Amino acid sequence: MSVPAAYLGIVLIWATTPLAIKWSGEEGGFLLGVTLRMGIGYLVCLLLLWLLRIDFPWHRQARHSYLAAGLGVFGAMLSVYWGAQYIPSGLVSVLFGLSPILIGVFATWWLGEQRFTPGKLFGIVLAVAGLALIFLPRESLGQIAPQGVLAVLLAVIFHSLSAVWVKRIGGGLHSMSINCGALSIAVPLYLLVWLVFDGRMPQMSERALGAILYLALFGTVLGFNLYFYVMRRVSAAALSLVTLITPVLALGIGSLLNGETISPQALLGVVAILLGLVSFQWGGVLLRQLRRAMA
Repeated sequence: MSVPAAYLGIVLIWATTPLAIKWSGEEGGFLLGVTLRMGIGYLVCLLLLWLLRIDFPWHRQARHSYLAAGLGVFGAMLSVYWGAQYIPSGLVSVLFGLSPILIGVFATWWLGEQRFTPGKLFGIVLAVAGLALIFLPRESLGQIAPQGVLAVLLAVIFHSLSAVWVKRIGGGLHSMSINCGALSIAVPLYLLVWLVFDGRMPQMSERALGAILYLALFGTVLGFNLYFYVMRRVSAAALSLVTLITPVLALGIGSLLNGETISPQALLGVVAILLGLVSFQWGGVLLRQLRRAMA
């Protein structure tokens, strides 16, 4: 597969996923939407493992990796599906763009990786300031409900902790094996939560069903595997650009297809978060280039 085509696929899938999440929970509720998505995605993953003859090991280290990934998938997606009911889909993408910062924080604490440079610290401060602009004052939130923002931030924490946990375990497993293993943990949990707190199977519109199928096939299966495919073939800086491109596209898609609006102050907070991501990822490089230019 062409690397640029795979990269473009990741951007398009991640930019459209938040709106698809909102649409998938319109009639049946968010619990049914996420449960159907993950269940269908799991069946497709198992079928692909069999067709492609990919090993699906079940030794102790593999089970540990599946548990770490599965709890992350369960906690993150459950939180983001609930939160997406209360905030514009574009903002979901913006908030999820904070994951590189949180992964960096958790990796420093848990894996003893790189210390924070001034550029990274400045990026964290900018991102926090952006969140403050979105939250405060309350009357400027527009279509944004604070509980929705908090739920998506909780999802980002689950996702980031899970990513660092999986990296700590290691094991060199195939990306599709990890995906199937994670869903082996997450899908029974989704089914249990849906049965306990909902258990309904209402009639759903074509748009809601189409969104669930899109998320299952593209978001859960294709998007995950494209991400790991590209991750092995491009630099970390190039891959990090996805977290800057997709929020901008997602905001435009939500506005165009779902009539979503964000207040000027909240939009300023979005810009601050994106600038914080730039500083966190490339602040050190930009500072070195600036010093050379001034020398």
